[in-house]
Amino acid sequence: MSEISVGSQGDRERWKQHAGSFGRVAADYDAARPSYPAEAVGWLAGPPPLDVIDIGAGTGKLTELLVGVGHRVSAVDPAEPMLARLNVRLPMVRTTVGTAENVPLPDGCADVITFAQAWHWVDPEKGPAECGRLLRPGGRLALVWNERDESIDWVRKVWEPLEKHGQTGTGVLPDGWEAGITDHGPFEDPQQTVFTYHQLVDKAHVLRLLTSRSAVAVMDDNTRSQTLAEVARIIDTHPDTRDREQWILPYETRCFRWTRS
Repeated sequence: MSEISVGSQGDRERWKQHAGSFGRVAADYDAARPSYPAEAVGWLAGPPPLDVIDIGAGTGKLTELLVGVGHRVSAVDPAEPMLARLNVRLPMVRTTVGTAENVPLPDGCADVITFAQAWHWVDPEKGPAECGRLLRPGGRLALVWNERDESIDWVRKVWEPLEKHGQTGTGVLPDGWEAGITDHGPFEDPQQTVFTYHQLVDKAHVLRLLTSRSAVAVMDDNTRSQTLAEVARIIDTHPDTRDREQWILPYETRCFRWTRS
C-alpha cells in the first residue's frame, strides 16, 4: 500500500470531501461493491457467537456475513444513507451514526471490532485508542480490504482513466502503517493473511462499481461523464471483454488482526 500525504490544509479538505461523498453513492455502493470470502470472515472474527462492532459498515457488506454466521453485530458509520441501506437488508442489526474516533457505545462492550475497506479513513492515533476502549481484554481488532488484481490487463486498463484525471482516491495507507496500531492502542503485534475472491461482472456492473468510489463521486458532472465514457470504450474494445457478456473481476482479500492486551 502506497503513501498518501494529508499534511497540508488542501490535502485535509480533499480527504474530508472524499470521506463525505459516500452518502450520495449509497445505492451504487450497495449494488456493485464485492462481498468477502467466507473463510476470511472466520479468520477475522473467530467462532460465533461474539459481540462485534462493524465500524465503517457502509451498506453492510461485511455486516451481513458476520450476522449470517451467528455473531451479534452493531453497525457504525458516519453516513446515514449508507446505514439506511443496511437497515433494509439487516433490520435486526443495531445501527449507530459515528466515526472510528468517536463511537457512541460503552467501554468494553465488544469482543471484536471489524473495519472493511475503511481503516484508511481513520485517524492513526485516535482510532486505535478508541478501539482499545471498546474492546474487552483479549478482544480482537480485525481489518480487511479487497484489492483488485491489476496483473490482469483489462482490470488495470479500466482503472487508468481515474489516474488520468488525477483521481486515484484516498484509499491507500503509508508503508508500515500497521505499527501505528500497536503504537497508539493496547494491541499486540498483528497477524495477517490473504485470501482470493472474485466477482462475476458485466459492463454495467463495472461502471457502477466505479461510480461507487469516492474519487468518482467527487468529480464534477462533466469529468465524471468523460471518465465513465472512457471506461466504457475500454470495455468495448479490449480483447478480453469486447466479445463477452460477463467476466471475472479477481481480488486479493487482505486481512489483518490484532489482539487487545
